[in-house]
Amino acid sequence: MVPRSSQLTVIVTTSPTPSIPSTELIASVLQSFHCHCADLISAARVIVVFDTYDRVGTHSRLKKGQATRDVAENYGAYRDNVKELILREYASFAAPDQNPGLHEWPDQAEFGLDHPSNVVNLSITQTDDKQVTFIEPAARLGFGLAVRSALRVCETPYVWVQQHDWPLVADIPLAPLLEIMTGSDADETAPVQYVSFPSVRMRGYATQPFVLDFPALRALTRSLTRDVVAPSWPALTVPLTPLYFWFDKPHLASTEHYLSRVFPTRLAMRRGEFIEDKVGQQARQQMKEGLWHRWGCWLYYPDAGQKICLGHLQGRTWKGSEKELLTRLRYSELRNGGR
Repeated sequence: MVPRSSQLTVIVTTSPTPSIPSTELIASVLQSFHCHCADLISAARVIVVFDTYDRVGTHSRLKKGQATRDVAENYGAYRDNVKELILREYASFAAPDQNPGLHEWPDQAEFGLDHPSNVVNLSITQTDDKQVTFIEPAARLGFGLAVRSALRVCETPYVWVQQHDWPLVADIPLAPLLEIMTGSDADETAPVQYVSFPSVRMRGYATQPFVLDFPALRALTRSLTRDVVAPSWPALTVPLTPLYFWFDKPHLASTEHYLSRVFPTRLAMRRGEFIEDKVGQQARQQMKEGLWHRWGCWLYYPDAGQKICLGHLQGRTWKGSEKELLTRLRYSELRNGGR
């Protein structure tokens, strides 16, 4: 089979949440793709990384790797449910009654100093046409190592990195953005290597204090904020403004740039770390020192930054629609004296 896309891979990171084994969280993200950027399904490959937990406790501290017993017991069923959902959305079937062939191989995610204990074993499963890949670690990776593990398997020049609880809420001009990124490769002063999308806290980003309070950043924003036109899309303008951070929330990026800039060595990311907590801070400091061009980070900026493109379902606390409704009903009963 000829792979559906040779340009873009969607990397989905998922991990234990209170809503499992339901796939409602990821299904909401996929539905948002259908509504606001269908090419993320119809013209892309997908890699799903199933991160796991470190320990079981009486209460969840999911960002720290602690899950409750119920969550831990449901995680196997959740992985199976997500695999079924992703194969249904992305896999190429030779006939309606056939399943895609799958092959599996082992790999490793190394981190920190070169020591036998600083390795996590991975099990990787991929469809024969390379449209769908699943990565399952034997121990918790954290977001950073999860993304790096997927990037190493990726064979496309660009990736869309997607956390499982950030659905789209506005249309994304994916094809023009990819063409703009490809055409900017030779621009050493303003390369487009990474594009993030505005959430509520980033509304009006170019006029917020973390830009305006720094003369170098303020000047760069003034000179580079622009409407860009991709040659194949002459009637469509793509508004962009420089971004002075590397966020974990959904973003589009060059695969090669990601690996070389964010993960240059095994020391770049420890197990359990988030990219924005470590590399994001390093990137911002370098940008304030005049090295923004080394990172090439941009923010898609429709309506002068007033249009929001991402929503957040708060996966670490969200229990799913049905459980959330039951919780509200219980609170209502308590307020009414149990009547």
